[in-house]
Amino acid sequence: MMKPSGSAVRSVLLLFCGALLTLAYSPFHWHWLPFIILPLVVRLIWPLAPRRAFRAGFVFGLGWFAAGLSWIYVSIDQYGGVPLAVTLLLLVLLFAYLALFPAIAFWCWQKLSHRKFAWRFSLPFFWLIAELLRGWLLTGFPWLSLGYSQTDGVFGGLASVIGETGITVALWFTALAVVSALRLKKPALLMIPLVFLTCAVIFPQIQSTERKAESMSVLLVQGNIQQSLKWQAEQQWPNILRYLDLTRPQFDHDLVIWPESAITALEPYASDVLNTVEKSASINNSALITGIIDYDRLNDDFYNSVIVLDDDSYSYGNANRYQKHQLLPIGEFVPFEDLIRPLAPLFNLPMSSFSRGGYQQPNLEANGNNLAMAICYEIAFAGQVRSNTYDDTDYLVTISNDTWFGDSHGPWQHMQIARMRAMEMGKPLLRATNNGVTAAIDEYGRYIALAPQFKATALSAEVYPVSGSTVFNQIGNWGAIILALFGLLPIIATKRAKKRAQT
Repeated sequence: MMKPSGSAVRSVLLLFCGALLTLAYSPFHWHWLPFIILPLVVRLIWPLAPRRAFRAGFVFGLGWFAAGLSWIYVSIDQYGGVPLAVTLLLLVLLFAYLALFPAIAFWCWQKLSHRKFAWRFSLPFFWLIAELLRGWLLTGFPWLSLGYSQTDGVFGGLASVIGETGITVALWFTALAVVSALRLKKPALLMIPLVFLTCAVIFPQIQSTERKAESMSVLLVQGNIQQSLKWQAEQQWPNILRYLDLTRPQFDHDLVIWPESAITALEPYASDVLNTVEKSASINNSALITGIIDYDRLNDDFYNSVIVLDDDSYSYGNANRYQKHQLLPIGEFVPFEDLIRPLAPLFNLPMSSFSRGGYQQPNLEANGNNLAMAICYEIAFAGQVRSNTYDDTDYLVTISNDTWFGDSHGPWQHMQIARMRAMEMGKPLLRATNNGVTAAIDEYGRYIALAPQFKATALSAEVYPVSGSTVFNQIGNWGAIILALFGLLPIIATKRAKKRAQT
């Protein structure tokens, strides 16, 4: 009987390590797990030649994304209209593409580390470059980044200065420090994670942000409308009635928020309904924010939009609106659509041909408050959220419809991402969704109020606005980049020592 080779055992361990990382994210919250998994991954790949390190990184990435993003299967299976074999093939292709990024990072690390030992702490730098590419290439897919595991973890306090990307860098430095301390018998290297822990405690205390004295009453409405019914023409009025029925008993709140495309009628043809809702809001001294589809009849463009209905007379096309910029591939736009759309219902979903709004847009104004908007998937793009969050922004607001993903861990990961944005920007966040996760979050990423999933309900909360900006809001990813560059200091020191020896 043949014994498994060391390479096969290593691959199984790396695949398992990647898959196990899923438990570090919401809704499982094993935020301590990366402090075990990442050092083990570094230890397994440490002795490998560059090509083998690439393969090892790919296997690790495959386990990481296949388990962590398995919820995508729900939407393709239920709404894609393609055979099971095709669904699995599409998922394998997606996971393989995403696994290339950790593979490249590990290849670069080992390519240089095998030449000179001084490159050993360069892994966080190459990982950061790979992750920034993953968040940009082909419109980007920055989901499941390692830093999100610390939303409730010990490194979470770093977010207000170096952001989620910086937390990811800190996790890899910690993993390298642990492995190096054991291999090289240099316990002093364990000071690195201790420094990060100290900074995580200090950073939230040094921000130039201030909670205002008066709170705002907020009502987040969750309609729980089935995705299969949502876009049917005969459901437009019943959908609106459900949201009105949920809102009417509590319309005295300062701000009422309905989810993404809560009103499924196209905005130019919904003026009667919108004027009625606006009057109700005005009578109650409230402002209502709702998702709606805007249709530019002149240019034949559709926009996934947010509008404000308050005491100002509503008029179509007014400036107090937001149009989604970061569109979801396949769901909201289809690359090479003339070629791809005829292939399967998956590529021809309802409302999957949107135009983009501007990258940076003015805050919405509602009842004297300034609101930075992000629709659904956009909340995963920290750079865009940062570009739309100003010193006088009072709240972050994100609306979504995660009904596509059923009772999976996808919506909880989405909520965790939104919470990280609140921590980075130092602003409270309000999130309304069709069937969950709907919640109000404070400026430290903590739940103020949380609605149950899969229930038609209206969630009430008192939320304090926050003025000012965090360090991260001012410098963006530069904090993470500078931190990652510290890993290159040993090679710089080595070169200088060599020059001195030569002279």
